Amino acid sequence: MQTLSGFPAPARCQTLFADTALTPSGWRENVRVVIGPDGRIADVSEGAAPEGTRVGTLLPAPVNLHSHAFQRAMAGMSERRGSESRDTFWTWRQIMFRFLDVLTPEDIEAIAAFVQMEILEAGYAAVAEFHYVHHQPGGTPYDNIAELSERIASASDATGIGLTLLPVLYSQGGCDGRPLGDGQIRFGNDFDRFARLHEVAAKTIATLPGDARIGVAPHSLRAVTRDDLARCVELAGTAPLHMHLAEQVKEVEEVEAAYGKRPVDWLLDTHDVTENWCLIHCTQMTARETSGLAATGAVAGLCPITESSLGDGIFDGVNYLAANGRFGIGSDSNIRISLSEELRTFEYSQRLRDKCRASVATPENSTGRVLYETVLTGGAQAAGRTSGALAPGQFADLLALDPAALDLDGTKGDEILDTWIFAGDDRMVSDVWSAGRHVVAGGRHRDGEAIRDRYRSTMRGLREKL
Repeated sequence: MQTLSGFPAPARCQTLFADTALTPSGWRENVRVVIGPDGRIADVSEGAAPEGTRVGTLLPAPVNLHSHAFQRAMAGMSERRGSESRDTFWTWRQIMFRFLDVLTPEDIEAIAAFVQMEILEAGYAAVAEFHYVHHQPGGTPYDNIAELSERIASASDATGIGLTLLPVLYSQGGCDGRPLGDGQIRFGNDFDRFARLHEVAAKTIATLPGDARIGVAPHSLRAVTRDDLARCVELAGTAPLHMHLAEQVKEVEEVEAAYGKRPVDWLLDTHDVTENWCLIHCTQMTARETSGLAATGAVAGLCPITESSLGDGIFDGVNYLAANGRFGIGSDSNIRISLSEELRTFEYSQRLRDKCRASVATPENSTGRVLYETVLTGGAQAAGRTSGALAPGQFADLLALDPAALDLDGTKGDEILDTWIFAGDDRMVSDVWSAGRHVVAGGRHRDGEAIRDRYRSTMRGLREKL
């Protein structure tokens, strides 16, 4: 596996001191965090004397649980209306297919590294990459069947991000079993070839730092057969299993016509959906499906910016949380990578639908606190990652907010999160650690200049081909 440069793992213990920190027992002041050379938190002490690296506000950093890295290079290319009377997810999808035809392995690695850098600078510490581009243009596999999975892993090795790689099985063009179309053939595998690809990719993941994980991703009920979905469940075992589900009305109608039930109803009736499952989007659910999914303990993977961009619909977050449902967030198409904005967009969608304010707040915790702690837990669970809390034994996935940020001046407790999410943006993020790797300092990735230069060169080449 080739890398851009390689990001060093921590070689010794690190000590951080935070004026304020969000701990499992709430907000605490003068907090010392010791990070061991294994990238895990070794000790957390409150009321400590200053020592080590000093920050203002220290938070656990969440996982970005759903990314298609290559789509970042399409940002800004799909905002014109074609000849059809109405532009939709399905017309956007055709633009995406045409774009795919020109991507090389080198392009995919450069784009992935840039996306991972932006994800880290936004405040996430890790990403679950839902990776479905596997083959050459035309559909012929590379000599190394996992070539493009290895490119994603190589990018993560260079950026230092925590990676959960999710190779995707995509084997048919629709529920009727029709062949893949021209735009989809770079994705396509039957199950046996996919299993071989997954095996090679798993060996690559094993060469990365110890926090890297691999899972399995049957793309959707449209793109895999019922038998192959069952085989994916068996292949995954207890590892993360992610799948798109009930994103678009047309998708729901297709599944209902073929399976006799709506997607969520069918899945819950036919599979033992458990805590290692992550169902992406779920923006088209009935009240029964909402409570049913919540009861499984699985994670709903929400991508509010992309769901807004594609006109998917609004996830019923209020009732899902009321039923003790778990969710995390991801950047999906990566048209805009912003942790604070994903949370803000989610909350505002609930307010617009229900004509209310502070939709998920409780008497004890503010809107920002509920949202943030929910995505910390949900993202870690979905990625199979021991993170999401300032506690011994957890990976040191941490972010610091800039104490000099004007809007944060004088804020305390939950108001810190509310100000960042609803009045600020990701420029407030000053530092990020991923499993103890200090990847962002002063708001910028430590290898950002080289990553940006490579991306810029890649995009110039792509625009000449398009």
